[in-house]
Amino acid sequence: MTVFGDKKTVIVGYGSYIPRYRIKIESIAHAWGESLDTLRGLRVQEISVKGPDEDQVTIAVEAARNALRRAPEVSPKDIGAIYSGSESKPYAVKPTSTIVAAAIGASMSVRLADYEFACKGGTEAIISCISQARSGMIKYGLAIAADCSQSLPGDVLEYTASAGGSAFVIGHDSGDPIAYFEGQYSVGTDTPDFWRRDLIKYPRHGGRFTGEPAYFRHVIAAATGLMKELDMKPEDFDYIVPHQPNGSFPIEVAKRLGFSESKVLPGLLSPIVGNFYSGSSPTGLCKVLDQAKPGQRILLVSFGSGAGSDAFSIVVAEGIERKRGLAPKVEDYINRKKYVDYSLYAKFWGKIAR
Repeated sequence: MTVFGDKKTVIVGYGSYIPRYRIKIESIAHAWGESLDTLRGLRVQEISVKGPDEDQVTIAVEAARNALRRAPEVSPKDIGAIYSGSESKPYAVKPTSTIVAAAIGASMSVRLADYEFACKGGTEAIISCISQARSGMIKYGLAIAADCSQSLPGDVLEYTASAGGSAFVIGHDSGDPIAYFEGQYSVGTDTPDFWRRDLIKYPRHGGRFTGEPAYFRHVIAAATGLMKELDMKPEDFDYIVPHQPNGSFPIEVAKRLGFSESKVLPGLLSPIVGNFYSGSSPTGLCKVLDQAKPGQRILLVSFGSGAGSDAFSIVVAEGIERKRGLAPKVEDYINRKKYVDYSLYAKFWGKIAR
């Protein structure tokens, strides 16, 4: 647990990106002869689909560029570290972070690494940027959370796994803050609810482990641990943004933690664009920042299978009013869409072998 005794570790820029293509879950169900009645519990209507010229790297680059647009006082040469969290990077041995660094024009003297912890690699990247900015090792860090989520054809994951991501420029006692971090708390256990072995294309999941011993246990433990250390209660927060594997779990976990549904809905993306894996809760945070007011407090809680959660208390600062309009909002990407059928979806995602 880390409680920050000042208001100096800040987000100075944030950005997101969601591909324009969509597929309705009815189209997926029709392709496999599934009844929609068995899928209603997911509370997902449609998911985003990466285009034929898109992958995790292109999403990371677009999100990073948007984050820098909202941080006009930051030169790419001032970025001292770029960390990319994902479980779907296109290269098994070659980092996404080096490509992002080249795309944004970062200096050669920059720390670069890719993080992987299922759906919480992105928040691990945020923690690293916070730590190095607070220590003085870097002036600014760029934390990225992006995925083109993988799913076995015909598996229940196909109805939620989607594409998108976000990025954050993080500094300490510098820039024009959009928000600042109050505290951070992490938990983890060896809970095998979801995995993908080396050289296997699609992940597998232990369905009965997904809910209680995995998602709910860790999200609740991280959130309650953070609130206890900060001596806060759900009433002290204006928003909660938990990981969003589907449309049901975030609402249920918020309820169990004592939050009203009205505090989780503003950042809830999964019913209309699906689960971005590493980019899920961070992009939900972007959606909240797109509408939050200075002084409002946000509880962000990621979850990564295997399993663990990172929780953050984030307070919105005055800079949000000046910077919000400098880059596309999450809602802009949500509204920019083009539908495809299952055959095009399968082609775009490489699920059809030649």
